[in-house]
Amino acid sequence: MRLKFLAPAFAGLVGLSAFAWSANSSPDDQHADTYRQLELFAEILARVEADYVTDIDEADMIEASIEGMLTSLDPHSSYLNPDEYRSMQVQASGEYGGLGIEITQQDGFILVVSPMDETPASRAGIKSGDYIAAINSETIVGQPMDDSLKQMRGAPGTDITLTILRENQEPFDVTLTREVIRQKSVTWKVMKEDIGYIRISAFNEQTSDNLDKAITELKRDIRGKIQGVVLDLRNNPGGLLNQAVNVSSAFLNGGEVVSTRGRRSNDVQRYNARRGERLPDVPIVVLINGGSASAAEIVAGALQDHGRATVLGETSFGKGSVQSVIPLGPQRGAIRLTTSRYYTPSNASIQGSGIEPDIEVAQVRLSAEEMENIEKRLRRYSEANLPNALENDQGRERRGPHIPADQPPEDYAGDDYQLDRAVATLRSRDTAGIEKKG
Repeated sequence: MRLKFLAPAFAGLVGLSAFAWSANSSPDDQHADTYRQLELFAEILARVEADYVTDIDEADMIEASIEGMLTSLDPHSSYLNPDEYRSMQVQASGEYGGLGIEITQQDGFILVVSPMDETPASRAGIKSGDYIAAINSETIVGQPMDDSLKQMRGAPGTDITLTILRENQEPFDVTLTREVIRQKSVTWKVMKEDIGYIRISAFNEQTSDNLDKAITELKRDIRGKIQGVVLDLRNNPGGLLNQAVNVSSAFLNGGEVVSTRGRRSNDVQRYNARRGERLPDVPIVVLINGGSASAAEIVAGALQDHGRATVLGETSFGKGSVQSVIPLGPQRGAIRLTTSRYYTPSNASIQGSGIEPDIEVAQVRLSAEEMENIEKRLRRYSEANLPNALENDQGRERRGPHIPADQPPEDYAGDDYQLDRAVATLRSRDTAGIEKKG
């Protein structure tokens, strides 16, 4: 059984990997080259085992080599040992122990993709784009990400201190208390009496069922016609492919949601929305930002391409690849392997480039000092800047660093400028995507 994942995968250290052969070689030559490389690997392992300055664990060495081979391919392919595989299965179910933080690795540092809502990480003020440099005062720079994850997880009620690097600030420590993370992937509320707000923070096994409940509750609580819905996908790191399709189905009356294409020309799969959308004729604004990745980008791209919603905010992360989790058998773990790219209904790959909003709106007003560093700040955090990231096969590039024209006014006193603009857009019926494609 293979699970299809779209969330940012965990990166590790690059080890020994040299299994390659010439495309012009005969099959026998290919096998001979492979065997020679395996012999080289065995010789190096034997040398290390015999002569390294301290005793080594051969199993750990081989595991590190496998991890290195996979992580040299792209940022999202990796090896999961049995413990990590079980942990991944628990996380996909939407309940696990820890801090509630989605991370990846960049330049040897742990990079925060997004804190999850209502978790120790979000309550402590950890933000997308922060770097974690140390855990309990011990540096983790250059350490495999899975090792850092193990350190961050632990018994509920125990404390952990993270050293955070944030641009334009001195490094600072944040102490968090671990707890059981029961991730509530969907929350909702009524705004301005007749506008619904739905936030999806991740795509786990519970998401589509929780979305159905949210829509039912909004229909009950809003008396009369719902004038519009804000679908908030900001800082949503992604998750399960089937959940992205199910969520899109709630807002579409059929049609393609996404297609995936593998290495071979006939390896194409198309995923269509069910007929019978839950909110027909209700205008929708989708909120995205640089922390919206993978499955969140699939939903935003599908609703945008079908003209079903106006996308508002900032360009998304740009993860346009699909990972298959392939079990290796009892007590052998699994591999998470990038097996295909995904494409929006208009046949666009967003790998590296991201989803561009119909209405670009900044969340915060940039100071003069931040404006001087705008290129560095915006180039840092995207799929395209991860080590070994796949190139966009259509040649599409991410829009260069710039300052959005729509920023909060200097006297803005609200809490969420992008959300306020989304509500104003629905109020003014300025739903560009719906008007454009009917």
